[in-house]
Amino acid sequence: MDPDAVVEQVRTGGLLAPGAPVVVLLSGGRDSVCLLDVAVRVAGAGAVAAVHVNYGLRDEAGGDERHCAALCAALGVELVVERAGEPAGNVQAWARELRYAAAERVAAARDGDAGARGAPPASIAAGHTADDQVETILYRLAAAPSRRALLGMRPREGRLVRPLLELTREQTTAYCEARGLAWRDDATNAGGRYARNRVRNELLPTFRAIHPAAEANVLTLARLLREEGELLDALVDAELDAGRSIALDRLAALRPALRRLVVQRLADDAAGRPVGGAAGRAEQVAALRPAGTAWLDLGGGVRAVAGYGVV
Repeated sequence: MDPDAVVEQVRTGGLLAPGAPVVVLLSGGRDSVCLLDVAVRVAGAGAVAAVHVNYGLRDEAGGDERHCAALCAALGVELVVERAGEPAGNVQAWARELRYAAAERVAAARDGDAGARGAPPASIAAGHTADDQVETILYRLAAAPSRRALLGMRPREGRLVRPLLELTREQTTAYCEARGLAWRDDATNAGGRYARNRVRNELLPTFRAIHPAAEANVLTLARLLREEGELLDALVDAELDAGRSIALDRLAALRPALRRLVVQRLADDAAGRPVGGAAGRAEQVAALRPAGTAWLDLGGGVRAVAGYGVV
C-alpha cells in the first residue's frame, strides 16, 4: 500500500476530515509519526495540533522531544509539550492518563476557536494499529473473562479516534520510509517488564507459528463481535425504561445472558465508564428486595439499590 492509498483509506474512513480540528498524540514512534503526516494531508496543517509528553523515564526522552519538535516544525503543526512529574502507581496507567489529559486540554482549547469558525469539536487521534488491536484483545482476554475483552478498541470512542486501526505496523513503517519520515524507537518495547510487551514479543510469535493468519483471524472475530454487539445493545435498550432502569421482577425473568448485559449497561452508565465485573453480579442484583437485601456494591463506585436502580 503506497502512501497515497493510506491517505485515501483514512479519508474514506471518515475519522479525519478536511478542515476538521484534530489533536494528534505524538510519541515520536513510527505509528504516531505516520498518523501526524496523514492527519496533515487529510485535515490540513492548520487544523492539526500535536501533543508530546516527556515522561523523563528514559535517557532518550529529551531526544524524543526534540525529534517531535523538528517534525512538527517541518509539517507546520503546532506542538504542545507536557513534561511529567514523578510517576505514581502503575506507571503505564499513569502515563496513559497523563497523555490523554494533556490532549483533552489542548482539544478543549481548540473547541472554542473551532466553534467561532463553525467547525466541529476537536478530536483526539491515537496511532493505534491493527497490531495494537490484536495485542489488546489477547491481553484483555488473559486478564478479564468477558465478551468485551474480545471486542478490542473501537475506531471512535467519544472524542478519541483511531484512524490507523485498519493498518498494520508494517504498513505504517513502509509509509514513513516512503515519505522520508524518521521516527524514534523505544528500546523498552523489546523488554519483558510489561505485560503488553510480553504479549507482543512472546505470545504473538507463537500465534503466528500456529497459523499464519492468526492475527487476521483475531481481527475478523473482533469485527464480527462488534457487529453482533449492536444487536445485543438493541435488546438491552428494549428492556430498560427510559434507558435508565428495569423492574427487579423483570430483571429476574430475563435469560441469564441478557440479565448480565442489562446489569453491565446500567453499571457502566452510572459510572460513566466500564465497570469491570458488574455483569458477574447480575444474579445477586436480581435477588435484591427492599424488605431484605436492599443494596449491592458492583465495584467502581457503583451500587445497585432496590427501588432506586444502579447508582
